[in-house]
Amino acid sequence: MTRTLDQVPELSNFAEEVRAWLSSMFAPRSAQSSRDKPDLAVFRNLSDEDELQLLNAVRDYRRRRFDAGYGAVTLAVEHGGRGLPASFASAIAQAERDFEVPPSTELISVTTGLVGPAVAMFGTEEQRIAYANPLLRTDLLACQLFSEPGAGSDLAALSCRGVREGNEWVFNGQKVWSSGARFADLGMLLARTDPDLPKHKGITAFLISLDAPGVEIRPIRQMSGGSSFNEVFLQNVRVSDSMRLGEVGQGWKVANATLAFERTASGSVTRKKGGSVAELVELAQSLGMADDPLVRQNIADVYIRSELRAATADRVARAAAAGKSPGPAASVGKLMASDVLGRIGEIAADLLGNNITADIDHDQFAWTEHLLGSPGYRLAGGTDQIQRNIIGERVLGLPPEPRENRDQPWSQRDKR
Repeated sequence: MTRTLDQVPELSNFAEEVRAWLSSMFAPRSAQSSRDKPDLAVFRNLSDEDELQLLNAVRDYRRRRFDAGYGAVTLAVEHGGRGLPASFASAIAQAERDFEVPPSTELISVTTGLVGPAVAMFGTEEQRIAYANPLLRTDLLACQLFSEPGAGSDLAALSCRGVREGNEWVFNGQKVWSSGARFADLGMLLARTDPDLPKHKGITAFLISLDAPGVEIRPIRQMSGGSSFNEVFLQNVRVSDSMRLGEVGQGWKVANATLAFERTASGSVTRKKGGSVAELVELAQSLGMADDPLVRQNIADVYIRSELRAATADRVARAAAAGKSPGPAASVGKLMASDVLGRIGEIAADLLGNNITADIDHDQFAWTEHLLGSPGYRLAGGTDQIQRNIIGERVLGLPPEPRENRDQPWSQRDKR
């Protein structure tokens, strides 16, 4: 069933409804509480105990939000959502900023924003019943098992093998940069199931249980201090064919849809990562440098870029509201988001000088986590170089990069 226009509530009424619901559970967020513990990290640095405590708090909230009808508002009605425009999800996120709602994590975002919708979109009826709602409600948590040491930017070059044996698949390979994997129940896996087809056509998507025999998860320590990323090793891991997402060989289609969700989320103005322009202005004022012409010029430049990013995210939201794919606009938003984060970090480092590396003031030292984390955002959700290729080819109409092996069987990739 398709939701008709007269079933879509007024956005202002919806926002008021959300705020009233939030106020029944949480106190308003005060400016003072935000200043007490500034969170400027792009990727959090938490112990396993603190990570679990945060996950439990977020999951408790997300379950209540889902049960109240605010958990999957943009997902199509036929896939278990409310079929509302993306602006309604933005209204929820905006309202949450004004209340003491538990902050989300990468694993929660991947579970509810990427894997859950992908299962709802490509899964069988049995998979949707067993996994889609539990993922969207965070009863189950899931990570992505996409990137590999030899297949990051060129994801289609992945080599993790899936071999069918009767009604099971046997997987061998390695995945990397999987956010929250050691706390997840499931992994959304891309595997090479037919090496004799061209690289984009021989890939299939699966859900796998991360406590299955043969799965080993190792945390990766980041230079910003945290270890939210993981590498995952698969050795003779057996998975039933009932866990396959989509048809055999349809994995690239599933991956593209999931990555479009990720790029849209990465470029969204409703998702705070690191320090903001407003916090940068506060830093300049606290240091007595807000009247310096060069400082003002640099902050004005990044403010303009931040506003352009917001406008681009709004374009993506309006396209989604009209039922259109975000397409290359999602890549523009992702590229602009990582650019703004990087520039904010550079300006903060210029303002603080040597103090950015010395814990003399917690408010100032918090910028170190932003500075060290922002380069990683140029990789998350597709590297900046890949986003530029997409924009150049699909928006500007520039000649594509040479892909001489595109139609060659993957098994022949090293042969001349």
